[in-house]
Amino acid sequence: MSAFGNYAELRTLDFWFKNNSQSTTSPSSVFVSLHTGDPGDTGANEATTGGYARVAQSFGSAATDGGGTTTISSNADITIGPFSGAATFTHMGIFDASSGGNFIAGGALSSSRTVASSDQIKFNSGNITVSLA
Repeated sequence: MSAFGNYAELRTLDFWFKNNSQSTTSPSSVFVSLHTGDPGDTGANEATTGGYARVAQSFGSAATDGGGTTTISSNADITIGPFSGAATFTHMGIFDASSGGNFIAGGALSSSRTVASSDQIKFNSGNITVSLA
């Protein structure tokens, strides 16, 4: 994933530079979303295909590599679907709630994925990463 949403950007900057003037707490869970277009800064273009629902995902600890990039990766397999209709997904996102909530981050899938009725999309452990450079 490559872009943080407005919510995450505001909370991060306020936390570090304004003595936590915005009360920021870590969500108890984060949820993976699928999108039919770029979610931008707000989580736009979220899937509406029948059978779709966000799925909770857990992450390991963040680590910084020798090049200065800090990454956190998923640490469990998840499956989204089965879908009851066709759709093409191009992006994914992370929200702090199973519906509604705040969009935290999003980015393009490595390749778009077209699904038909009864298809599922699986993300293996470690395949969802969020990085800061």
